[in-house]
Amino acid sequence: MSKLVEKTGCITVEFTNLARVIAGEPEIDMEISPEDTYADIVERLAVMYPDLVGILIDPDGRTFLSSNMFIINNEMGDPVMVMNEHPRPGDRLTLVAVATGG
Repeated sequence: MSKLVEKTGCITVEFTNLARVIAGEPEIDMEISPEDTYADIVERLAVMYPDLVGILIDPDGRTFLSSNMFIINNEMGDPVMVMNEHPRPGDRLTLVAVATGG
């Protein structure tokens, strides 16, 4: 039996670069609960946008592949590095996809 989780707020997830191309939209609003972590947000994105998995999202569906991250509230000095921390209602998470190559 699944537990009911009360949603307490909303965040915005902005897609940039490759993430925007794959998602097909610039941003979405997402309801969150106090228990939600950044890994939960990534997991929802993996379900909503399965083409992100293996390109930006790890096949585990809960973490990013190397060099991909959320920037919180447009603060480049505060990227999400610990996936078990909690976003706050009103946060803007920008999914930055860093393409590398040579």
